[in-house]
This record gives sequence, C-alpha cells and structure tokens, in this order.
Amino acid sequence: QVQLVESGGGSVQAGDSLRLSCAASGRTFSTYTMAWFRQAPGKEREFVAAISWSGGRTYYTDSVKGRFTISRDNAKNTVYLQMNSLKPEDTAVYYCAISATSYSTTSYDTKRAYAYWGQGTQVTVSS
Repeated sequence: QVQLVESGGGSVQAGDSLRLSCAASGRTFSTYTMAWFRQAPGKEREFVAAISWSGGRTYYTDSVKGRFTISRDNAKNTVYLQMNSLKPEDTAVYYCAISATSYSTTSYDTKRAYAYWGQGTQVTVSS
C-alpha cells in the first residue's frame, strides 16, 4: 500500500521560509516523478512543483519560480519543498503526490498524472 506523509507546515510571517517534507512508502520511490500541489480555501488544487525520478529535471509554476525549490533523496524515499520569501498568497494546504507511471514526467502539472496523494499539510502566511 502506497503511503505519502507530509510534514513541515506551519504559520509564518511574509518573507519567512519553510521546508516541507513528504515521506513515501509502498512503491519503488526512485522510479517515479513526485510533485507538490496546493489548495487554498475555495479554490481548485493547483500544481506547484515536480521533480523527475532521478531528480534531474524540475518544474515549477510561474508564481513560485525563484522562491521554491523541490528536491528529493531517493535513499530516504523523501521529497522536499523549500519555500523561501513566502507570501500571503502562498497560504494553502500543500499535498505531495507520486506519479501513476514510472519513468514519466508526462502531464507533470496535472492532477491526473498522479496516482497517490498525501493527507496535506497546512501552510499559513500572514502579512
């Protein structure tokens, strides 16, 4: 059974940093693309960042480029999201996800590309 467990969320001030972690189990982690999505109240879940199975390719939504960094440690089955210069508009529940297909980054920014999701971790940024 695949499990994804996020941690690291919290309440911070604008300009602060947070690092989210997502620990995976139940799948050969090192062969799957991983991603972070977020969902703000009353909004659709949206893509934030993705990283290919080897870590060689990363992708970001425009609003976080230059501020967020996605990384992974395949030895620890963990993916990270380093979030710097946080803004109030970054407030959301952040979810990690593992792709449905191994060795693929096809449609990396769409929810349908991912088979399993974590329970989410809340990030609140106040001005």
